[in-house]
Amino acid sequence: MLSRCLSQPLVEVARALGVQYRSSLRSEALGAAETDISGVEAAAQSTERLPAAAENKVLLMLARTIVSPSYIRQGSQARRTHEHLIRLLIEKGKCPEDGWDDSTIELFLHELAIMDSNNFLGNCGVGEREGRVASNLVARRHYRFMHGIGRSGDIAAIQPKAAGSSLLNKITNSVVLDILRAAGVRTVSSCFVVPMATGMSLTLCFLALRHRRPKAKFIIWPRIDQKSCFKSMITAGFEPVVIENLLEGDELRTDLQTVESKIQQLGAKNILCVHSTTSCFAPRAPD
Repeated sequence: MLSRCLSQPLVEVARALGVQYRSSLRSEALGAAETDISGVEAAAQSTERLPAAAENKVLLMLARTIVSPSYIRQGSQARRTHEHLIRLLIEKGKCPEDGWDDSTIELFLHELAIMDSNNFLGNCGVGEREGRVASNLVARRHYRFMHGIGRSGDIAAIQPKAAGSSLLNKITNSVVLDILRAAGVRTVSSCFVVPMATGMSLTLCFLALRHRRPKAKFIIWPRIDQKSCFKSMITAGFEPVVIENLLEGDELRTDLQTVESKIQQLGAKNILCVHSTTSCFAPRAPD
């Protein structure tokens, strides 16, 4: 999808080359635009805003008045290849079987970014929740996504001033949901992605588990020397029960017998979960 802001300069170039526009032909002539320049002349003359697909045809035909049509055709076909991948992602909302190249990713992000109000031409954002950035370096690093997602009290809500960011958020959630199901979690029905690291992610998991085990006060924790893991349990309002590790060769491994005895001692109904470790730095071995 070519940006509509490019249409006026190309129309001016076409006029400079002597293209005569006829007001008697309008958007109905676009069907012949691929082979008949008159359709393009009529559409360019019209003051009515054209549908995106029709406007793209106009732009391509105008470009053929400047550069060899065969070259424009090749470039158009290459672009459609990228657009086809983007269309499939939006249509299906699933993780692509083959990874995208950088140019497709950047094209997709650019098209979404210009849909956010902070990137509107002539826009001056002065509202409380307007996305603003002082450094162009920072803007480029984040592909000019400055507005953010969600609304007050609902991070999953559509942000009216950030259609592109909201769309990216919804697609991201859909792709991650597809990945979770492909990984074997078939029963999951929804998910959402938020920028959180270890501690806050674990805290939210413990708080969610509290609804299933409302009487639980303890978390069995085979020791791992990582502060975020420990703080997450306290932040969620639980008491960590630390299980010291056993030295086996040059590794530290979980003492399963002590874990079992602690569960029996405290009572299973009083234990929220066993906070295990799937990966860790040496010498701690994963559970």
